[in-house]
Amino acid sequence: MKDPFINRKYLIMALMVLATLGLLIRLFIIQVVKDSYRLSADNNVLRYVTQYPARGLIYDRNGELIVFNQAAYDLMVIPAQNTRIDTMAFCNLLGITTDTFRERMSAAVQYSRRAPSVFLKQISDETYARLQEKLFMFPGFYVQPRTLRKYSKPIASHLLGYVSEVDDGIIRKDPYYKQGDYIGKSGIEEAYEKVLRGKRGVKIYLVDVYSRIKGSYANGNLDTVAVQGKDILSTIDINLQQYGEILMKNKRGSIVALEPNTGEVLTLVSAPDYDPGLLVGRVRSDNFSKLSADTLKPLFNRALMASYPPGSTFKPINGLIALQEQVINPGSMFGCDHGYLFVGCHSHASPLNLEGAIMNSCNSYFCQAYRRILENQKYKNIAEAYDKWKGYLNEFGFGNKLGTDFVNELPGFIPATSYYDRYYGKNRWKALTIISMAIGQGEVGTTPLQMANMTAAIANRGYYYAPHVVKSVGHEGNVDPRFTKKHLISIDSMNFEEVILGMEAAVNGGAGRTAGVAALKDIIVCGKTGTAQNPHGKEHSVFVAFAPKDNPKIAIMVFVENAGFGATYAAPIASLMIEKYLRGEITNKEREQSMLNLNLMDTH
Repeated sequence: MKDPFINRKYLIMALMVLATLGLLIRLFIIQVVKDSYRLSADNNVLRYVTQYPARGLIYDRNGELIVFNQAAYDLMVIPAQNTRIDTMAFCNLLGITTDTFRERMSAAVQYSRRAPSVFLKQISDETYARLQEKLFMFPGFYVQPRTLRKYSKPIASHLLGYVSEVDDGIIRKDPYYKQGDYIGKSGIEEAYEKVLRGKRGVKIYLVDVYSRIKGSYANGNLDTVAVQGKDILSTIDINLQQYGEILMKNKRGSIVALEPNTGEVLTLVSAPDYDPGLLVGRVRSDNFSKLSADTLKPLFNRALMASYPPGSTFKPINGLIALQEQVINPGSMFGCDHGYLFVGCHSHASPLNLEGAIMNSCNSYFCQAYRRILENQKYKNIAEAYDKWKGYLNEFGFGNKLGTDFVNELPGFIPATSYYDRYYGKNRWKALTIISMAIGQGEVGTTPLQMANMTAAIANRGYYYAPHVVKSVGHEGNVDPRFTKKHLISIDSMNFEEVILGMEAAVNGGAGRTAGVAALKDIIVCGKTGTAQNPHGKEHSVFVAFAPKDNPKIAIMVFVENAGFGATYAAPIASLMIEKYLRGEITNKEREQSMLNLNLMDTH
């Protein structure tokens, strides 16, 4: 009879042979092939120094340098190599207290006894020079070179963003980052972090017991080279940006200017703002805390994140939709007796056609046009007509993110029918219930960026490109394909021409024009004023415009909080910005000085 355990015996023997063979192969790899294991064993005599790449530079649309790099030095420590030192001499050299020394050494030990960690960030050039001469006296310490951001002008903080040290959450989320690395936060720095940051390298040095470098390990064959980050050519006109920030000094609000035929952001101002240099270096943490606690909210990007009622700047959109839905025509006349039902209006000629209604900013006209949109008999009910109206707004980019390269853009708010169904009850609301939407009030909320984009779409007679702030990455001259996609609006171009006539008349027309203050000699500016109601205080001053009328080069939106009528402050500021961009100089010095001297920070 065959022994039943014979096969099992052979199986066990085979497994033992395979296991032994595996161990021998693994031992061979560790001892002969893999230098990295030997490096770990020799860690007490080797030093791994990270080679941080230079971060990519940022230029404006004309090639002017905006953001560059400056040298900085972090003092690193490996606690296991830190034998007894003259603590007092060390502290005096660095200008720190012995308590600070103990705290930071304790933190380094808690992180790791054998791995390097930052002991003191971003020491000055003078301290670095003194330290280099005496570093051999302090085993376990060495200097890690790196770079910090520097700015050619103290402007464009919300556009550019800033760079800060990674935290544990970022390290857990993205294994590329390690303790001591820096990452872009907000603006271009965050949106284009992966191309700006480059790629780290490492140099491996032999060091003696006094932490003095004796040379490269293995003749540098195991070193890796840092790869510099790619430069960025932005869409910003840095001189126009600077001018916009000067005009908005001592004011709350924003300016957004776009190039209509590309969607490129020429200027994006959020006021109050801050000097981006405040968030660089060892002072960054303290300054960030101060800026965060500032009641004026200088860190808040109003251009992308604030949701405002657009006021009368919304009227051209309702005019366009009414024309497209054929509930009015350019010659349709509506009377105005200081308002429509419970919606008031100012004194002006009456009755008016569409061009005159835009020129005079007649509330009554647009209330009646809006009511016709929602009571259009080709739809089975108000809700269906409202959905059609909302669909047009979505095509303009309202109620949605525009797909920009900004990381903190918000969508604004255009209510769905379900919103009113919940509030009033299904089939229990009518056109008059939400009639304030006709004049850009009520529940509608838009961002300044969306209003600038709307203006660009009107200037283009029915399409826009997603606003973006980078023209190209590196020197290839390329642009992200999503920014070359034309977003079409399902409104006939001839209807845009009719509305543009009204916007032209609002600036350049005769008696009754509401935006004459924005007129420029030899440049046809088309615009629309707005006075947005504010439940928390004085109304907001709003103005949208583009110029020239034909082949427009700039579309702009200016929003000045708590400043009253659109023609009072927003329109003059927009006019100055347009002239600055198109001509390069200002002809109306009196108007310029008036806006520069204006201080609205004490108004509520």
